[in-house]
Amino acid sequence: MRQQSGLRHCAFGNPTNAAASASSPASPPAIRIGLALGGGAAKGFAHIGVIKMLEANGFTPAVVSGTSAGSVVGAMYASGMNSFELQEKAVALDEAKIRDLQLSTGGLVLGQKLEDYVNEQVRNKPLDKLGKPFVAVATRLEDGERTVFNVGNTGQAVRASSSVPGVFQPVAIGKFHYVDGGITSPVPVDAARQLGADIVIAVDISNKARGTNPGNMLGALGQSIAIMGQKLGQAELARADVTIRPKVLDIGPADFSQRASAIVEGEKAAVAAMPEIRKRVAELQARREEATRLARQQADEARYQKCMNDRSSMQKLSGMVGLDGACAKP
Repeated sequence: MRQQSGLRHCAFGNPTNAAASASSPASPPAIRIGLALGGGAAKGFAHIGVIKMLEANGFTPAVVSGTSAGSVVGAMYASGMNSFELQEKAVALDEAKIRDLQLSTGGLVLGQKLEDYVNEQVRNKPLDKLGKPFVAVATRLEDGERTVFNVGNTGQAVRASSSVPGVFQPVAIGKFHYVDGGITSPVPVDAARQLGADIVIAVDISNKARGTNPGNMLGALGQSIAIMGQKLGQAELARADVTIRPKVLDIGPADFSQRASAIVEGEKAAVAAMPEIRKRVAELQARREEATRLARQQADEARYQKCMNDRSSMQKLSGMVGLDGACAKP
């Protein structure tokens, strides 16, 4: 793992579960739900509605990954805010707090205000000190490498993840520059899985090419990025256990006036997905309970066999005539 200007990115290995390796587990390990929040600019308010309904139904995510707008909501949620606090922040948000316009060849928005706003909301905690495991996904501009930030400056990681090419200036971290994570991972399912999630719930609010000319520069740029990421996003979404798609395609990328509608659409989509979420959780729970039962049975049989092998000669003679009760059968 390599440190770059206070941020670190890493390639995760496969997580291990110590409970699963116990010789005779008393109960199956708790199911860790991962939430993968995709990018979509102002559509990202829908993530708040999804989180509200997950919490209301007892499916509080244990780990969170975020791309672009999803990294903004994800970082604030992982810092310890609940869904209602997130909604309060969304309603009170002044666009001027996160948008610092300046004429530049690198982009119209510098992004420093967004970084400062996120750090203020998370009380300046670094990524590895947030209340829940969280990662922000960005794209390395020099070679297009998907980059997962999990340690260091939270606001800077979110800024990098949210830097839409042509709109935000690329973020310099160490010797590289980073742009929007949606280019390489529109909905970061794999990152949530690598954080140790047993079940990944993906929230897809990405733009889709809809057969129309957007008619303006920002719209054309957004649709171009959507086209680039569409195939890639489909492949990663196929690895999610449940995908939630709020109906927010009609909300423009900079239309903050629709934040309330986006939240409601997130709630509605999450409610519609609840039967599938319950089904997936129940299936995994049943498999784990069966695995735990078999492991306990095998451990009991092994203990019985060891007891039988360790008996004294007198006990073994007694056992031949049914008088030895030193070893209880499983």
